[in-house]
Amino acid sequence: MGSQKQGLMWLTGLVFLNILVLSMADVHHYEFFLQESNFTKLCSTKNILTVNGSFPGPEIRARRGDTVFVNVHNQGNTAVSIMWEGIEDSNNGSNQLIQPGRNFNYEIELDDKIGTLWWHATSAWARATVHGAFIVLPAANEDYPFPTPDSDKTIIIGIYIYIYMYVHQS
Repeated sequence: MGSQKQGLMWLTGLVFLNILVLSMADVHHYEFFLQESNFTKLCSTKNILTVNGSFPGPEIRARRGDTVFVNVHNQGNTAVSIMWEGIEDSNNGSNQLIQPGRNFNYEIELDDKIGTLWWHATSAWARATVHGAFIVLPAANEDYPFPTPDSDKTIIIGIYIYIYMYVHQS
């Protein structure tokens, strides 16, 4: 009888901790509007696919354990899908082609990731312009694996290279 009582106490404790951890996680909602836009660089204007009118696209910022919903509205002329690099088997619809005039809502669960990730269109044509940084910070009750930075800055060096810089004040 004693071992059953002890087992029940352990189970109750685990359920309580699970509820506590889940209650600290946040849910984030983003709206991405893919649209054709004229973009001028080095005196040359080209028609490119942008996200919310910007190139590169918006940064997603969340914490480990959070859930992120990204509703992608394709207002462009070609079907496109979004890939969430570094996030394995935690999103639904990563192969979902979003036809022009349609939308798709991605659900991304950030179970165990911390760091600088990125998202991009899956087609070679749109991947050059439809991309952005995906910053996953430690959970609210966690420390960084290094001294806590005073500030941070995301720098995009090229199409596929993102650096998330932590700044320490002296």
